[in-house]
Amino acid sequence: MRIHLRTLGCRLNQSEIETMARHFRRQGHEIVDDPALADQIVVNTCAVTEDASRASRRLVRGLNRENAAAQITVTGCYAQIAPDQIAVIPGVARVVDNGTKDQLVTTITGQTVEPFDLEPITRDTPTHLARTRAFVKVQDGCDNACTFCVTTIARGVGRSRDLKDVLGEIHLLTAMGYQEAVLTGVHLGSYGQDRGEHDGLVMLVKAILAETDIPRLRLSSLEPWDLTPDFFELWSNPRLCPHLHLPLQSGCDATLKRMLRKTTQAQFRALMQAARSAISDPCITSDVIVGFPGETDEEFAISATYIGEMDFAGMHVFRYSKRPGTAAARMRNHVPEAVKKARSETLIALAAEQERRYAERHLHTERPVAWEHVSGATQDGFVNVGYTDNYIRVTAIHPRALTGHVLPARLTDYDPVKQMVRAIPLIETESEWTT
Repeated sequence: MRIHLRTLGCRLNQSEIETMARHFRRQGHEIVDDPALADQIVVNTCAVTEDASRASRRLVRGLNRENAAAQITVTGCYAQIAPDQIAVIPGVARVVDNGTKDQLVTTITGQTVEPFDLEPITRDTPTHLARTRAFVKVQDGCDNACTFCVTTIARGVGRSRDLKDVLGEIHLLTAMGYQEAVLTGVHLGSYGQDRGEHDGLVMLVKAILAETDIPRLRLSSLEPWDLTPDFFELWSNPRLCPHLHLPLQSGCDATLKRMLRKTTQAQFRALMQAARSAISDPCITSDVIVGFPGETDEEFAISATYIGEMDFAGMHVFRYSKRPGTAAARMRNHVPEAVKKARSETLIALAAEQERRYAERHLHTERPVAWEHVSGATQDGFVNVGYTDNYIRVTAIHPRALTGHVLPARLTDYDPVKQMVRAIPLIETESEWTT
């Protein structure tokens, strides 16, 4: 069969859709980029905000318009919390909840997903694939009770993958030519805790660095209360990318308390200081919600001032969205949409300025870049796009398509419109290229 795969939302969803793609290919099916050519379409949805839910519905409807003959299978968080709303959309053949998502490929094809046999895949797969980074799901579910979050409802309690399975997947990805593995989970920092392993994530990272040859390892979002200062000693290994995503959600203690976030201004500040003491100028990014119920002008001002002090390297800004079944949805004093919009615009501008400052600190330096794709071409060569180890997005024009390689580059100047850095790849010899 010809399969078209689409995903919305977080890196965990990206990891799941990539795993499905490998399973479909392993059974002999073809993954196609054009939905009009597909026999089956799979959509992995998101429900983190109402906008994400609307985008999920819109995507499914759009895919049906492009190919009314294809069967559409919908899964993910929106399918979990609103299956009846999904099931009535034209073209939807089945709705698969998160609890049975691991069997989705078998449900569609009727074929059992066999364990990967590494040797044939190594033999038959091209040395370098179009995708340079692979998202590796190591954990699912969450035991936190943040009052705004629907993910605990959609994903269930925390569950960790066996270390052996994670190592096996990373061995496979390395053999397939991937240059970077990104560890993902709903609550990544809790890895192993469901098995009584207090330092489970530390042990996982150490095992991957010791027992696999993946050139680069990156961690996705980590809740700040899961980390202790000695956690940052892991970055003594240069293969662990100097990038941390630490969701703050608010810079005001009163708002954090209503959110049931297990951190305070003082605790988060100390964590940032510990990270920056242990890691040389790390890229620290964050998430912030504006317009949480009860957020006054004073609370927002406190939050914005604190966020400015933290000097993040990038930030995702979300307007609070009422999610069904959450405690925050039942709170009083919901903030008007116009106020949320204005506050969002203020923080988005601050985030852009912080991102620019961080990128400009690294101009005229050399960094290893994982080149991920080609976005176009000019008379001078291909327009290559990739990420440095410290997660600066870069572009470079070069006679060759650099996709699939980690190569050094000199960072030259920052483009504020595209919010990326222009770079010059430093490739002097053929041996350096093939390495």
